[in-house]
Parts: sequence; structure tokens; C-alpha cells
Amino acid sequence: MSILSRRRVLAAWLLLPCCSVIARADDLSVSLETARIELESGRSVLIDIRESGEQDGGVAPRARLLPMSQLRQRLAEIPVDPAQPVLLICNTQNRSSRTLKALRELGGYGNVRFVEGGMSEWVRRGWPLVKPQR
Repeated sequence: MSILSRRRVLAAWLLLPCCSVIARADDLSVSLETARIELESGRSVLIDIRESGEQDGGVAPRARLLPMSQLRQRLAEIPVDPAQPVLLICNTQNRSSRTLKALRELGGYGNVRFVEGGMSEWVRRGWPLVKPQR
């Protein structure tokens, strides 16, 4: 690889943090920090899949509420447009990672990722919470 090619690759790599959702190498997850930036900028939809009782303690501002127990009935509420990144969040990332894998098996959900750390980490960091709007 020429020096010019290496510089172009390095330049492209350095620009990644300013792009839309930054996925991990496995293309399944995003960091909590990335999720917050994406949500606050309006570039991504954050779907909180915790159950209603868990959401009662507070949710991320602008998060959509779609309890995991209702997913089958409300599947149409999850955007499938590749241009609309979707981030799934639960309490710790266990349910959101399993839900993501199930959605990927259905097909058509390549735009969906799960958030590492989940809402328990969001709360631990003292990030903003709002009362759920149902």
C-alpha cells in the first residue's frame, strides 16, 4: 500500500467518530455514549424495551417505549429503513441483545443495534431521565 493510500485510509478512519451510529466490529452494538449522542442529535431512534414497571423509574428523553412483552404485536413500530438507525435499550443489555438477534433472524432489521450497558449504566452516570409518556 502506498503512503498516499495509507494516509487516505487513516483519514477515513479518523473521520468515523463524526459519522452517524458507530457500530462495534460485530455490527450489533453501540456504546452508551454513542447512543446518547445519536439520540440527542435526532439521528437515531432509541427504543426502550424494558417492561412498563421498569420504565416507571424514568426513561431517556425522547425514547420510544416498546416493552419486550409487546414486541410481537407491535413489530411494525420498529423502523426498517436502512437510513433510520434504531437503538434498542433494556436495563443491562441482555434482553436488547437477544431481541436484536431475533430481529436479525426475521430479516430486514440491519439498521438496528443494541446499546451496551443499558439503562442501569445510564442511571449510574446520572444522565437525564423523564417520566414515561404512555
